[in-house]
Amino acid sequence: MKIAQKYSHLNGEEYLIVHHNNLYEEIKQVIESVDAEQFKTKISKEKRKSGSFLFSPIELNKAFNAEFHEREWAESRYNYYITLNRELMEQSVLMPAKEQKEFLIANGEIEPIYSYNQTDFVKDKIAVEVQFGKYAFVAFDLFVKHMLFYSGGVIDLGIEILPTKKMQTQMSSGVAYYEGEVYNVMRQGRNNPPVPLLILGIEP
Repeated sequence: MKIAQKYSHLNGEEYLIVHHNNLYEEIKQVIESVDAEQFKTKISKEKRKSGSFLFSPIELNKAFNAEFHEREWAESRYNYYITLNRELMEQSVLMPAKEQKEFLIANGEIEPIYSYNQTDFVKDKIAVEVQFGKYAFVAFDLFVKHMLFYSGGVIDLGIEILPTKKMQTQMSSGVAYYEGEVYNVMRQGRNNPPVPLLILGIEP
């Protein structure tokens, strides 16, 4: 596969080139190593595409997982406790989860709610999400997950890899695509979400 388009939000790509160009090269190698045509194995049952062979999101994800893990990118989990007190949240967000809980209880939260998020591929504080799922999953990645990891000091940059519209037309309906998701980010304004991002549009 190849990178057909890219969008740098809050200097995401520039940061990657200057500080982690070796990781950028690894990500490019991963993308180039996946032969999407091998995974055009899903037979469509949709009325307009009935009987057509479509790209399989499950098989594509397996291929990307194998390539990233071979290069020692690992899953990362961010544990935290929820408070609706903004001042307490801002003071505790960078603490380890255990300290967050103790701090919140000491400041009047009777039963802080435990929660977590996980990212599939993280290396040297760079997070990568490969997304061949529905629109809602991408919105969660961009506006919640990457931001939580960034504000929690777990990552310095979030990278989202998406199919372009050209590729998405050969997938099941409802799959998110690069152009649509970049448009959604651009509509929010230059500084939202407040986390450096690099969004990559890929295709065969």
